[in-house]
Amino acid sequence: MQKNNESNETIQKADEQLEKMMDEIQKYYVGDREIISKIVASLLASGHVLLEDNPGIGKTFVAKLISRILGISYKRIQFTPDLLPSDILGTKVYRPAKGEFELVKGPIFCNLLLADEINRAPPKTQSALLEAMEERQVTIEGETIPLPKPFIVIATQNPIEFEGTYPLPEAQMDRFMIRLSFGYPTDDTQILKRRISWTNDDPSSKAEEIFSAETIMDIQKLVESFVSVDDKVINYISSFGDIRKDSRVLAGPSPRGLISLLRLSRAMALIDGRDFVIPDDVKLLAKECLSHRIVLKPDQVMEDIPSSKIIEDFMKKEPVPK
Repeated sequence: MQKNNESNETIQKADEQLEKMMDEIQKYYVGDREIISKIVASLLASGHVLLEDNPGIGKTFVAKLISRILGISYKRIQFTPDLLPSDILGTKVYRPAKGEFELVKGPIFCNLLLADEINRAPPKTQSALLEAMEERQVTIEGETIPLPKPFIVIATQNPIEFEGTYPLPEAQMDRFMIRLSFGYPTDDTQILKRRISWTNDDPSSKAEEIFSAETIMDIQKLVESFVSVDDKVINYISSFGDIRKDSRVLAGPSPRGLISLLRLSRAMALIDGRDFVIPDDVKLLAKECLSHRIVLKPDQVMEDIPSSKIIEDFMKKEPVPK
């Protein structure tokens, strides 16, 4: 359903800001614009992003670049095997002069947290992020403390076949709205030419600050308030739950996963300058949103069948609403 002219103007203004943001990212990042738009869609849907790729692709650089352009507070945690949950959340320290415990907040108290190489820490440390990612709060020694708004986690990980890594548990994976892979660039020459003009390896500090925390939250509210979803599209998103019945699947997409697909689709519609979702929005995001939430049966794992193929097969046979 079309909105009134005022609503359309609001959508158009937000779309122009988002296009400016992606243009600014691509001044420094040489890569597929579609990947960038999917990261931005996740941020607008208040979701967390998992970037899974080989070292040296630019995962950490893109996260720093986004935080600079968004104009929000940013912290980075380098995950290592000896990292403790308190190193992430913080702890309470006894101050003899005051005769009381004082809360020392950890780096998680920021707007954008970069969890770099998250799969290099053991599951106990990874689990420190579970409450924060789902409820935007942390509990330290019995005290529950809300996190700043907005709160977004961008995590990077190298493929699990590399030495010294730990697979992320299913509960952790399910909290990531989207999992993306950049892949190797098609034009290394362009990267090398830009490197000469930058004069250093990290030009993220030169990027223009386009947004603020308040602006981001306003656009997030815009996605929820202005972008409509037809019942046919809702039914189409719901149908992805039938993947659980696939004979190759041990555990399929969770309800949280389907809600994430709905939220992502609405955000992508806004990025495209629309106030309504179309089936192509859903199809564009389904693999990256749902594949990491699927657990395959052991025989499928042995045959090295990727979970993304399950979604591809499903989309081929499932009728698309018109």
